[in-house]
Amino acid sequence: MLRPLLFLFAVSGLTGVHGNFCTVTGPTIIDFREQINSVSDRCEYTLLLDQNTGLTLKANFLERRRRDVSFVDSLTLDFSGGDDIQLLQGHRVMVAGSPVTLNSSVQTFSGVDLSKDQTGVTTGFSFNGSSVSVFFDGTIAQVDMDLPVNHTYEGLCVDSSNVSSSRFSSDSSCQEQYEDPSDNSIDYSAVVQQCNILKSAPFSSCNLHVDPEPYIVACRSTLCKYPSVDNLRCQFLEAYAKACEKKQVNIQNWWTAAKCYPQPICAQQCSDHEFCGDIHGNTDCRCRATHASQYTEQNRLGGPTVCKDNTASLSLVGCLLKENSIDYTHLHLNDQTCTGVMDPDSHMVTFSFSSDSCGAVVTTNNSQVIFTNAVMTRNSSSDVITRQDEVFIEFSCSHPKPELQNVAFKIIDNSVEIFLQSEKWNYSLTMKAYSDAARTDLLGPNSDVGLNQKIWIDLETSGLDGNLVSVVTDSCWATSDESSTSTPRHDLIKNGCPNPDDGTVQVMGNGQGTSNSFSFNMFEFSGKEPSEVYLHCQLQLCVKKNNNCVQVRLNN
Repeated sequence: MLRPLLFLFAVSGLTGVHGNFCTVTGPTIIDFREQINSVSDRCEYTLLLDQNTGLTLKANFLERRRRDVSFVDSLTLDFSGGDDIQLLQGHRVMVAGSPVTLNSSVQTFSGVDLSKDQTGVTTGFSFNGSSVSVFFDGTIAQVDMDLPVNHTYEGLCVDSSNVSSSRFSSDSSCQEQYEDPSDNSIDYSAVVQQCNILKSAPFSSCNLHVDPEPYIVACRSTLCKYPSVDNLRCQFLEAYAKACEKKQVNIQNWWTAAKCYPQPICAQQCSDHEFCGDIHGNTDCRCRATHASQYTEQNRLGGPTVCKDNTASLSLVGCLLKENSIDYTHLHLNDQTCTGVMDPDSHMVTFSFSSDSCGAVVTTNNSQVIFTNAVMTRNSSSDVITRQDEVFIEFSCSHPKPELQNVAFKIIDNSVEIFLQSEKWNYSLTMKAYSDAARTDLLGPNSDVGLNQKIWIDLETSGLDGNLVSVVTDSCWATSDESSTSTPRHDLIKNGCPNPDDGTVQVMGNGQGTSNSFSFNMFEFSGKEPSEVYLHCQLQLCVKKNNNCVQVRLNN
């Protein structure tokens, strides 16, 4: 097999064996000498190559929310004459093209040690006198190896400046460059501050052992162009923390100090045109930008209509449905028994009908017979609330571009400050709504909130002595107008606990201090226009006696 010309880099002039550490995070490679460069396309690249043994470590880059920013998406260990090993998204591993099941116990395949824990997959092997460890968690790839002197290796981990010569692809289409519109929501001064945290405690304890500057540059260059979503900011901090671990420096409690949260793995395996990210506060498979753009640029969710003989079918993109808060299991054709079928590999949802089935409407136009049907939302008059947008997509053999009707939804007065008086002291209570678990994105009266989007409500007090009293949220409920006694009514918290009939509600810190919070997935009241939701909460003050406030709430 012909290999592309790669830059040759010889490590010489040293004595003994020396450790080398390479990090790939997002589009950025930080090589063994802590020099950095970035990949701007969606191709496969050689990270490490040993010509003597034929070992090649390759990294494949793909886009996510933007077409002009790529992320390391998978790794391949290519052994000359041996079984290839692929490290994929979702902590999945393929050996010789077949999936393998791993756990924290080390398993050996063709001389390569493999193990998996909650952080990612680790491989370990030796070749040509070098000990190599490769880690991959779906967002960060790190290579740690002992380099004997006077031994020659090639690839981006050796010299990150040689991007073009390390490209490992015969298909030039992956090199196509895109320029998406700038993201006006990015606050560049905030990005600098967020990335510079690597120079502050607790990260500063490692600054003498691992230079933070390459990781700060990688963080800034990406976040100044790509929105800080899907735990992206924390990805660069985690890459630095893992590099510090290799230097025997354990940065204590950095997740808490940096307000980072472990990113859950998607429950289902994402397809090739999807990636695991955040959708309205929930972790699920999102569409990759290049795949989605062919639909979103024409304001479509799929299609076009496919006509054959006397049948018509329409395929909708599963990840686009999720991003628009549409559950495909709630959709049907004119005949409610005709529902969509999801392909388990592509996640495309297909609706089909023939000329005499599924409630098809047959009309004539200029002597042409037109078979028409529509994808719509299943509604029940008995439902008090719904977390699904209303959907109506009409399609036919003569109309290749179905149209979608969306329901816009906004939270009204979601930040309320109330002044309360209790006997001999005054205190204030503030209810605030956020769109993220870190409580950084405050929702205002005009903020758009999608149906089924997870939001977080903080109930904060000021002026109470936390050593003497705690605040207990006894109940919270929602109505469609300002009156707390109006109907319809939907309970979120009852007797201090989540309403068991609404599985989306989570209550945090109730009765444990002078503030607490809860989260739920947004909904609207069925049949109510305009869609306005008012939240009401009933709170109590509990005098602390032997820390019994939480127990009293539970017993009630």
